[in-house]
Amino acid sequence: MTMFLLRRTIRTGVWTNHFRQFSTSQTHLSERKGLVLGVFENKVGEEGSLQLTEAAAGFDQSLSGKLSELLNISGPALKKGKSRIFYGIHKDFPCLAVVGLGKKNAGVCGMENWDTTKESIRQAVSVGCRVLQDLQVNHVEVDACGDAQSAAEGAILGLFQYDQLKSKKKTKVTTQLYGSTDLVSWEKGVTYAEGQNLARLLMEAPANHITPTTFANTIEERLAAFSEQVTINKRSQAWIEDQQMGAFLSVTKGSDEPPVFLEIHYKGSPDGMQAPLLLVGKGITFDSGGISLKPSPSMDAMRADMGGAATVCSSIVTAAALKLPINIIGLAPLCENMPSGKATKPGDVVKARNGKTIQVDNTDAEGRLILADALCYGHTFNPRAIVNVATLTGAIDVALGSAAAAVFTNSDWLWEQLHKASVVTGDRVWRMPLFKHYTSQVTDCQLADLNNIGKYSRSGGACTAAAFLREFVTAPHWAHLDIAGVMSNKDEIPYLRKGMSGRPTRTLVEFASGLAHSD
Repeated sequence: MTMFLLRRTIRTGVWTNHFRQFSTSQTHLSERKGLVLGVFENKVGEEGSLQLTEAAAGFDQSLSGKLSELLNISGPALKKGKSRIFYGIHKDFPCLAVVGLGKKNAGVCGMENWDTTKESIRQAVSVGCRVLQDLQVNHVEVDACGDAQSAAEGAILGLFQYDQLKSKKKTKVTTQLYGSTDLVSWEKGVTYAEGQNLARLLMEAPANHITPTTFANTIEERLAAFSEQVTINKRSQAWIEDQQMGAFLSVTKGSDEPPVFLEIHYKGSPDGMQAPLLLVGKGITFDSGGISLKPSPSMDAMRADMGGAATVCSSIVTAAALKLPINIIGLAPLCENMPSGKATKPGDVVKARNGKTIQVDNTDAEGRLILADALCYGHTFNPRAIVNVATLTGAIDVALGSAAAAVFTNSDWLWEQLHKASVVTGDRVWRMPLFKHYTSQVTDCQLADLNNIGKYSRSGGACTAAAFLREFVTAPHWAHLDIAGVMSNKDEIPYLRKGMSGRPTRTLVEFASGLAHSD
């Protein structure tokens, strides 16, 4: 049997003070090899309980039906997302993981708003790869299972674990495609997943390792390989002051870490005059709440309050790696939100770049302040569309949980593009309202033009935050993604381990890809 192989490394990384690019381990003589193969459930009434994938059937044929025999006698039918391990049945693969893929060709589910087949493949492949990793297998070949991109995403996402600061680390695993010629799709899936893993790596890192300066330097290093298409500007506090970004500066005052306004230009379009897609990410590298101090329990998770900036910047790194034919500008206002004698106080009034004054009644509603100035600045590039991403409100976690990122938008067209992308990636989005009802709550302000939390701070908090941002938008195609609910993963997404999720990086990449290839 001919096997078509593509070797890739799971880049779990080597940590340095400068947060250097992931290292790549090489296959060596002591390599322990494993194989992941998929099986589908047959429909009721069909002969047998399982249907082998094309690669699994070829493998079974090479063993004269031994795999089918073992599956039939080893227990009940293999259910979706479950695995079964066999040892020593093939000389090249001492460990074999067979994984359940569920129903074949399940396709897009309107109720779930995702492609069930793709999600099942991601889940199953990740399970198989992790089982083999736990057995200290360091090289895994993966069945495409009918969709090489989804298989690659499941493998690379499933094997990632943040253990850079631990002395005992997970086994590093290299992966490659087995039994398929669709190397292009496999490679695309690897690139998508590595983009999300970069966001996970940034979000998971402790705040004393990822400061505004370190964050900007990390992204600059990751984009260094694409210098012909990418320009990076790390704007200093002096520049921010010159731009009269008073809302952004009000958040930075309490910290000793200097702020950075990171500006990335990716020029992938062959038409240099094409209007860019503008992506804006909230970059609070640690959020204490400022003077409106957060409760101590779980405050450590606020190291990931730069999740918007992490996903935006990682999606641009991925777009550059994919050579997407589109122009993208990424903006990330980066700072800490800390309490000190210099910090902004509740009731203070600050002025944004567009001249609007803001009464800051809660310093823990700081993300919308830094985004306000970034959105004003972003309009100067006359973008074709603006998408800002932020871990903005706990209220959206209450509303949607971790099922989907919230989308607030003034554009039906933009919503359709984002939704279509999320169905493909399985990293879902859900549209929320931008009623004038919410606008009146932030514009009814005692001391200034706007109040940063609105007069009913506990009611519709995610909606009033979006209404606040809308006051700094004049573009006809703008979307605000509140990703606070999807910031971390417990056990909701089977192919992500517990920890920061890096969502919705793949959806942003798929969205940009859709725009790049549309008329």
